[in-house]
Amino acid sequence: MSQTGTVNYHIHKSHRQAFEIDAGGEVGRLISPELVETEVTVRDVRTGEESVSFQNDSLALFHAPSTLNDFAAEGWEHAYEAELTDLLQRELLAREVVIFEHTIREDDPASDRKPARNVHSDYSPDGAEARLTDLLGAEKAADWASGHFAFINIWRPVGAAINSAPLGFVRPSSVAAKDWMLIDLIYPDRKGQIMGLAANAKHEWLYQSKMTPDEVAVFNIYDNRGLPSIGHSAIDLIEDPSVHSVRKSIETRTLVRY
Repeated sequence: MSQTGTVNYHIHKSHRQAFEIDAGGEVGRLISPELVETEVTVRDVRTGEESVSFQNDSLALFHAPSTLNDFAAEGWEHAYEAELTDLLQRELLAREVVIFEHTIREDDPASDRKPARNVHSDYSPDGAEARLTDLLGAEKAADWASGHFAFINIWRPVGAAINSAPLGFVRPSSVAAKDWMLIDLIYPDRKGQIMGLAANAKHEWLYQSKMTPDEVAVFNIYDNRGLPSIGHSAIDLIEDPSVHSVRKSIETRTLVRY
């Protein structure tokens, strides 16, 4: 079964483009490069007509209930991070896991962090290497880089099943190298770099419909041994027009050592 939705692709330019996050020191203010709204056909993994695996597609979808349902109260991080560490060690055979960022996104005009509506992946190779050093320090980063490491995101709905703006993924085997471009991230206190994705009619879009808080998407955003980074974005589509729940999620960034 498939759905039709819209995404915002990046556009190749002759100059380096950038997002400015919290521009001018104003939390939630985002200055974006030019994007092009594009209609795409999205295949639903839940129906069983499409399958994904982490090893082949840089994406895995797990039934992984959490003991937590409130990410607003203080002190939830320790328990939640223990659950995610166990998941990555069990399912991906990670030897070590470093969890370094949680982002709660809410599709509400008043939210400081709305769903990301640009087709991208979170790290360029240079950006990943720099982040590794930022997190671990130069000596330990060099040790990890001599082996197999990766940055992996874990995405979970919060509060209710996702009825609008689900997270969608582009199957890596359908992406050409020329589709990718470097995009700078400019924060008030630092600079990063992501990979933006340009439109290509050959892209195969996948998602899992009506994901619940008991389900997670685990996806690769950089791997130093060559597992592809997966392009992803919120997709503007509505599952059931009679449902009016607010789309809310928590995304956790992790660094793993295999």
